[in-house]
Amino acid sequence: MDTRCLSEKMVGFMERSSWIRKMFEEGARLKKEHGADKVCDFSLGNPDLPPPQAFNQALIEAASSNEPGIHAYMPNAGIPWVRDRVAEQVSKDHGVKLSGEEVIMTCGAAGGLNIIFKAILNPGDEVIVPRPYFVEYGFYTDNHLGKLVPVESNHDFSLDIEAIKDAITDKTKAILINSPNNPSGIIYDEDSIKALASLLGEIAQEKNQTIFLISDEPYRKIVFTGNQVPPLMTHYKDTIVTTSFSKDLSIPGERIGYVAVHPEISEKGPLLGAMTLANRILGFVNAPALMQRVVAKVVSEKVDTSIYERRRDLFASILEKAGLKFTMPQGAFYFFPKSPTADETLFVKALQKELILTVPGTGFGQPGYIRIAFCVEDEVIKRSEDGFKRAVESL
Repeated sequence: MDTRCLSEKMVGFMERSSWIRKMFEEGARLKKEHGADKVCDFSLGNPDLPPPQAFNQALIEAASSNEPGIHAYMPNAGIPWVRDRVAEQVSKDHGVKLSGEEVIMTCGAAGGLNIIFKAILNPGDEVIVPRPYFVEYGFYTDNHLGKLVPVESNHDFSLDIEAIKDAITDKTKAILINSPNNPSGIIYDEDSIKALASLLGEIAQEKNQTIFLISDEPYRKIVFTGNQVPPLMTHYKDTIVTTSFSKDLSIPGERIGYVAVHPEISEKGPLLGAMTLANRILGFVNAPALMQRVVAKVVSEKVDTSIYERRRDLFASILEKAGLKFTMPQGAFYFFPKSPTADETLFVKALQKELILTVPGTGFGQPGYIRIAFCVEDEVIKRSEDGFKRAVESL
């Protein structure tokens, strides 16, 4: 393929682009060749549960409205009354009272992260992220001339505070966490959050260096029995939260989410102003008007997470029987088991021969593991049992 007219950077990005999409495309090929009912596709975190009925009702009501100007431009930060509703929910989630002024409606969490990075990063500024992490973080950081700095986590994927401390430099602008985590399903517990907040507070005091704590939270409501996601804003004032409704309402194609900031965050006015401008000049302009009005009415709703929990337990049994080692997911809908081979791509290829699609851990900054998305029907999970056993045995 002739790529002389293209950006050299983008050509490089395409060559090492998302393993998730590559495997999704491989799945389409295998389904065409063998039949969809023969392939077990665990490659993409595309939620399969229907949205809550309350969402469907809110959508019908919003679409039926003939209110003047309902499809018009609004403030770039979003419809004011929608931001007020979202602020009420964030206040409950994080134990700090927010107003709508501290919320910006965005085109999903991806849009949220991009306006955050556009607002805070100078060329060469660093964003620390614990491994494993969502593959697009590197691209989002690069979009705004920043540098993603991955750090090791503990063996169970919990936060290694010392590793984070050692990675902090004068160029560190933010720590980015994702909990429940994609791809590991781990929730960073409250003690870890307190320790991280304490570390960042010490740095702010000793070096007069503000380091933002950015929390990417699309799986906050997908939590399994006995677990909970701790509030961040309660422990650290320089916290920025971004999330989407993609997973908890099962509407990833609608591209709707928000950014919320602690009411006492450093330089709050300029920060909100910069993110609002970024929402416009990055080409989003504003989050979709229809979806803003819909999600505002169902901001506390979620899909039936007991279904995901049942699938998790079913898959755990299959992985154990195959002899694979893993940390039990506490939320989200992914397993991240250790590969029986040092080069996990060999295991992924062995699974492909069994018509099972997974994603190499390399795509998440963590070689030696694979990601399995269990947002699929129970029958697909059950059908994969013998294939996992054979793939492990073949290696």
